[in-house]
Amino acid sequence: MSTENPPKHEKSPSESQADVIVRMFPSDANPAGNVFGGEILKHIDMVAGIVAQRHSQSNAVTVCMDSVNFLKPVFVGNVLHLTARINYIHNSSMEIEVKAETENIVTGIKTTTGTAFVTFVALDKNGKPMHVPKLALKTDEDRAKFEEGKIRMELRLKNRQK
Repeated sequence: MSTENPPKHEKSPSESQADVIVRMFPSDANPAGNVFGGEILKHIDMVAGIVAQRHSQSNAVTVCMDSVNFLKPVFVGNVLHLTARINYIHNSSMEIEVKAETENIVTGIKTTTGTAFVTFVALDKNGKPMHVPKLALKTDEDRAKFEEGKIRMELRLKNRQK
């Protein structure tokens, strides 16, 4: 673990939260007009990476994606709205929760289409894992999500050792 860059001040999840809106085009979909899951995963990874880099103020790389759930389809012409927030940190790793919603911009109907948890690791300028700022847990939701994230992180670490 790099000690070259000491952790910065505590940050609340709202300080690094990110929202991304993307329009879906025919090149993003199969012939029936359903957007590829891989296209949605790309955007999930991108928005989660924004949150991880905002929080760590460093390069951050994806370690794993888990609990990815595709709940409803996304169609060509829809707007994909992704909201991401940091739930938990452990030394150099960060759990980011992403929620995906689609909007039919003609009708205005919005539908929750997916969820995911993405783990990132912060890297120093030499590419070594570095400590990240602690989370300032200011709300009951922040505290609950932190505890839930801690349980998921412990399971991830346990599963990696198998």
